[in-house]
Amino acid sequence: MQTVILNNGVEMLILGFGVYQIPAEDTERAVSDALAAGYRLLDTAAAYNNEEAVGGAIKSSGVAREDLFVTTKLWVQDAPAEENTKRAFETSLNKLGLDHLDLYLMHQPFGDVYGQWRAMEALNREGLAKAIGVANFYPDRLIDLIANNEIVPAVNQIETHPFFQRADYQDLMRRHGVQIQSWGGFAEGKNDLFTNPVLAGIGKEHGKSVAQVVLRWLTQRGVITIPKSVRPERMAENIDVFDFELTDEQMASIATLDTGASLFFDHQDPEMVSWLSKRRLTD
Repeated sequence: MQTVILNNGVEMLILGFGVYQIPAEDTERAVSDALAAGYRLLDTAAAYNNEEAVGGAIKSSGVAREDLFVTTKLWVQDAPAEENTKRAFETSLNKLGLDHLDLYLMHQPFGDVYGQWRAMEALNREGLAKAIGVANFYPDRLIDLIANNEIVPAVNQIETHPFFQRADYQDLMRRHGVQIQSWGGFAEGKNDLFTNPVLAGIGKEHGKSVAQVVLRWLTQRGVITIPKSVRPERMAENIDVFDFELTDEQMASIATLDTGASLFFDHQDPEMVSWLSKRRLTD
């Protein structure tokens, strides 16, 4: 499996398994199947309400902890943010049944971002979170965070797929030492992604599915990706993307699909900012 080296020297797999929108009652089985298929990077979040199920699958898998790379995410915290961030981290760690995280991400760029980040920096220094990063940060917020804090985020997990490619933003992050990670790599099938003629045509040339073409396109760009599936045959297909390479012409063809806009929600829209900022988890 291909890996990337984060800005603090931590090695991270470039392809993993995400559990967003998998119901808690289905998550343990799905993660167990993913681990059996060879996935070793697991991505969850406090807001997904399935950390315990992820932890259960890890515990029963028999896979050595040092062979896993586990990510979870911090939701927006009320004041005092530093204290509440540490408490939220401990809750996530206990639900996962782990003694440390490989990557801890700030899920949204809202609330007392600085207080949350200071607490995350402390967790990183203590070795409880080997790397820390952010999610859904647009360029202005990312650069502000970098300019006014000690630790540069190792990762920024953002919406990235053939219809919203983020190439310019990836270049900006690279210049600042921040690794791009994709969520929504398949765009949840929007814009008829799985029957797109450009992607299907490339897949036919390589004897691969559209999903495999998308994942190869992402990883070939150096984008970490975390596809989700609850079907073992799809899990096996999604991890089988390192035995072919897209040509420069094929990469250029996929580049023409970029609309430059989100297919989901805009983190710079005032109503969305208000909704996300006010949302609180039940525990």
